[in-house]
Amino acid sequence: MKRLFFLLLMLATLVVPQRSSAQDKGQVVVYTALDREYSEPILKKFEERTGVKVMPVYDAESVKTVGLVNRLLAEKQRPRCDVFWNNEIVRSIQLKKEGLTAPYDSPSAKDIPAAMKDADHHWTGFAARARVLLVNKRMLPDEGEWPTTVEALTDPKWRGKAAFSKPLFGSMSTHAAVIWANVGPEKAQKFWEATLKNAVLVDGNAQVRDAVVGGEVPWGITDSDDAFGAVTDGAPVAIIYPKSDPAGPGTLFFPNTLVLIKNSPNQDNGRKLIDFLLSPEVEKLLAESRSAQIPLHPGIAPPKGLPDLKPEQILKVDWEKTYESLAPSAAFFKDRLNK
Repeated sequence: MKRLFFLLLMLATLVVPQRSSAQDKGQVVVYTALDREYSEPILKKFEERTGVKVMPVYDAESVKTVGLVNRLLAEKQRPRCDVFWNNEIVRSIQLKKEGLTAPYDSPSAKDIPAAMKDADHHWTGFAARARVLLVNKRMLPDEGEWPTTVEALTDPKWRGKAAFSKPLFGSMSTHAAVIWANVGPEKAQKFWEATLKNAVLVDGNAQVRDAVVGGEVPWGITDSDDAFGAVTDGAPVAIIYPKSDPAGPGTLFFPNTLVLIKNSPNQDNGRKLIDFLLSPEVEKLLAESRSAQIPLHPGIAPPKGLPDLKPEQILKVDWEKTYESLAPSAAFFKDRLNK
């Protein structure tokens, strides 16, 4: 009987090998366009809390969201990514149109405003940013001289004295598409032709911030998280929400978005990650971080150090129409910048 007992025990050990809890719970692959210094601590917190191994792929500052989207498109037939953490909306809509996304109505998103969610649950917004003007107060000590609109990029008064980033990548490409959608190709092209002649073009939003902080130009247009970083570092700068944009009155405001990739290898863990990232806890962490993401969940304090942005100050945007304007807007800039 003893021999039989030990034989059965040995067979059981062979049939059911011992595995670690991490192996049991598997992994999740996330492509993230939010800067690594901000997204990585959040992903590590999820990993520690759930035991699910997070396999992140981060973007590059020069190509931002576009590079990750192109990678997802290339992998369409054999997806490797489970969750795409986008830092804007339009490219998430593109992925839905291309058939790369799976619907998921996360319970964590119930309190997020409907305008910040896809009606079919293919993307969900959280942790927003704004397009802001960043002013060097030493170069412009008189507040009465400060620009207050995006249209000021075309003002001859600021010729060679205002910076903006290439409208082919990241939030600047979204901004260009919003203008294109809201005012039409003719007016949009006229505005951008004037801007290209009048303002200083740099590679990205971080470079706009650095040019203003370094005194290369007195002001520029960038994202609120980049501008907030300069304020946090004690730079002599001020953040201004534009009173108007070529696309209309107000300030362009847009969230990060989360997408579950269709037919990805780790769907269940992808949903778990989305639930975690959409939680009020994560929005609070991002609001309190150097990235100063603006919460969409009610009851969470906005980032300290950012001006208060009221709902009536926000530019109205049709995101579906903006998506349709993305390609013609990008084609216009590719033509102009390659000359």
